[in-house]
Amino acid sequence: MEGNIAELGKYIGVGLTAIGMGGAAIGVGNVAGSYLSGALRNPSAAASQTATLFIGMAFAEALGIFSFLVALLLMFAV
Repeated sequence: MEGNIAELGKYIGVGLTAIGMGGAAIGVGNVAGSYLSGALRNPSAAASQTATLFIGMAFAEALGIFSFLVALLLMFAV
């Protein structure tokens, strides 16, 4: 009985880390949408903001990768 509760807690924790991966997807979409909105308003400045776009996407995606690593640790290391 005790082992089953530990397994249940492990899988609940893995499910909760999926929220972090979903949040990263929302963040990447928000960054890309904001860039496109600005690029459509001022197309001449869009080229100078491309580096900022990729940096913002990398930071947002890093949080998703971290939560994926936590999920893997919970599934296989605990």
